[in-house]
Amino acid sequence: MAAHLRRFCQNSTLFSRYSHSTRGLRTIAYKTYNPKSPRFYLYGTAVATSLYFGWKWVEKNAMVEAARPTRRVTDEQTLRGLKLNHRERRFIKFSSVEYQGQLYMTPQDFIESVTDSEPRPRLKRRVLTERDLERFMQETPLLSKGSPDMFRTIFDKGIISYTEYLFLLSILTKPQTGFRIAFNMFDTDGNERVDKEEFLVLEKIFSTARRDRLNRALEGAVKQTEGEDGEVEEVLEDELQKSHVVDTTLLLHFFGKKGKQDLKFEEFKMFMENLQTEVLEIEFNEFSKGLPAITELDFAKILLRYTYLQSDQYEMYLERLLDRIPEGRGITFTEFKSFCQFLNTLDDFAIAMRMYTLADQPISQEEFHRAVKICTGTELSPHIVDTVFKIFDDDGDGQLSYKEFIAIMRDRLHRGFKQQQIREGWEGFKACVKEEMRQDVQQPSLT
Repeated sequence: MAAHLRRFCQNSTLFSRYSHSTRGLRTIAYKTYNPKSPRFYLYGTAVATSLYFGWKWVEKNAMVEAARPTRRVTDEQTLRGLKLNHRERRFIKFSSVEYQGQLYMTPQDFIESVTDSEPRPRLKRRVLTERDLERFMQETPLLSKGSPDMFRTIFDKGIISYTEYLFLLSILTKPQTGFRIAFNMFDTDGNERVDKEEFLVLEKIFSTARRDRLNRALEGAVKQTEGEDGEVEEVLEDELQKSHVVDTTLLLHFFGKKGKQDLKFEEFKMFMENLQTEVLEIEFNEFSKGLPAITELDFAKILLRYTYLQSDQYEMYLERLLDRIPEGRGITFTEFKSFCQFLNTLDDFAIAMRMYTLADQPISQEEFHRAVKICTGTELSPHIVDTVFKIFDDDGDGQLSYKEFIAIMRDRLHRGFKQQQIREGWEGFKACVKEEMRQDVQQPSLT
């Protein structure tokens, strides 16, 4: 209340006119003190009137402030209050634009979130305008113009919501046999076509689940922030799942500028294949440096880059490969892509291996080939299977411990989204140093 009174006095003509001059203060004191002066009554009346209405103004604003709950809007407090999961934290970390308080990723942000451990440096998020969105709409390609470099072509001239981010992540690990299942999730009326409203059903499902979790977090936050005087601090919802009416890049790409087009299965399948290919091309080109093939050592680094191995374990796999393949012939992108698509069927592969080996025995290359063919319907090149065995075969007897192989490949499949156990103190410091050393080792050489 005192703050409101000071603010009123600073705005008052009577006080502001003389507040910066000592002489002015003496003048007003003399003229208002002399009862014979006609200004005595004038200034007296003015001061009394000002104080009366000023007090009413302060009282009114104080009541408004008292009725308004205290608000905390810092990112750190929001993260703690809502207990965001790993994907939510990563989306907030990599999203570089916002519109009307809603956070969005650009297509380039999404690519970086699945290929890099940290976002590119930036000073702050870019606040988009309606003019920006209109430009994005004009530059979004039609579904018939989709390609394996669409995200790189759009770059930062598009937006992706959090729900779409989750949808795109699921595509990256989806086997081709699961494309039809994913499409049928949207095709609620079974007419082999998906319209815009059906596609937005998934967003409603995610939003409802998140709203329930938010309400539980808010209930806990209210209990923790209630003071002795009964005041409650309000924990605000973060910017992940606010309702918005803007058409995102995916909506424009799938359903056109007017939102009237239907999405067919073959078009949906092509989009999923293009996205998988684009992410794999980016990883491959990082190591190939424009050449048509990568080395077997680079292939091993790509497989192990998202795993949570200790640095000595990581180096052991690489040294083992170098000892067994002193001069490799290289691995082409086609071979690399086929192997990564096989990893999307890892759960089916694990079941097949358990059927082949009743006592969890190691498997041969022939059994490995057979299981891959059953799970994917395609065959891997003999060279890439031989390279995998040279990486993961412990004693060099030509047999692979499939349990160890599957555990490490699952880390690769998660692409850094697997929760790690948080270490503190000296153990946490050592783990951090080892991870930094390992990241240095994983970087492709420039020679």
